[in-house]
Amino acid sequence: MEQETNFVVVDGVVVPESALRRAERENPYGSVPGLDDEELATPEELERQVMREEWGPVLALPVNGRRRGTTPGVDESGGIEWGAYGTVDFERTMPEFDKMRYKADRVREELRNVLIMFSTVKDRLPKAKYKVLKYLRMGLIELEHIASVDMLALVRLHLRALRLQKKIVGLEKASWSKSRKVLAELLT
Repeated sequence: MEQETNFVVVDGVVVPESALRRAERENPYGSVPGLDDEELATPEELERQVMREEWGPVLALPVNGRRRGTTPGVDESGGIEWGAYGTVDFERTMPEFDKMRYKADRVREELRNVLIMFSTVKDRLPKAKYKVLKYLRMGLIELEHIASVDMLALVRLHLRALRLQKKIVGLEKASWSKSRKVLAELLT
């Protein structure tokens, strides 16, 4: 292993740099005049600030779905503050995972997306679109009778939204009946 030696010029003579001088080098992170190095931010704190600035807009986006029960807090370094969350009492208060309600939430998100597409297509069409939807519900016309591509897309989105609404109602009824059955078992 080769040791690197730096040379300095002292009074016109080139001499090897003193080992004592190397120990007195400046802070590699820089310094601010008038402030002690202890008052400056650490490299980890600077990294946290940069990450918060870069990912802040992404983390501020709204989250789909609902939170159930209580969730543990997050401390300033991003870790989880467990506190009472690791206890048996916490586990007793947390509701049991309900598959039907979870499926209903996913279908509700799909319905929201379909409704967004429906409103986008709806803006392209004249006011007659409401009569076409009314006649379709009454059974006076069928899908094959619609010639406009935009109108056909609107009708299909409308029918899909109706199917999703029925599916959500069915899933919620199944979830409610299951929870009533569990409650009846507990009470008897």
